[in-house]
Amino acid sequence: MPRPPSVTLAGMEVVEAGLFEQRFLFKLRILNPNDLEIPITGLSFEVALNGQSFATGVSDKPVTVPPLGEAVLEVKAVSSLAGLLRQLDEGLRGGRQGVTYRIWGRLFTGTFGTLDFDQGGKLEMPAPRPGS
Repeated sequence: MPRPPSVTLAGMEVVEAGLFEQRFLFKLRILNPNDLEIPITGLSFEVALNGQSFATGVSDKPVTVPPLGEAVLEVKAVSSLAGLLRQLDEGLRGGRQGVTYRIWGRLFTGTFGTLDFDQGGKLEMPAPRPGS
């Protein structure tokens, strides 16, 4: 059984912002620490920002991650109004210089069954420019 790949956030953009739910496009970077390729047939995942549940998503896009290599996969996710309000409240109270995130879920592979992942990190906010 191979070691589980590392899955991290490489980017995020708003696709649609409605009153009750918001849709996002996440770019996920998948790093393969194994010396064999991993064919991924799909995945399910959740994202938390600043310790608060934010969005969930699934994808059936296939991608093959080369041995000791990486792949970037674009996947859609949904956040509820409650998730967005929690983040707005956190941001208004915070004054933070960055956002911590956690992404966890399951990769589906034909060859190796399912592989769980759980990663975290911090997204630094750019410092304001003088005079702005």
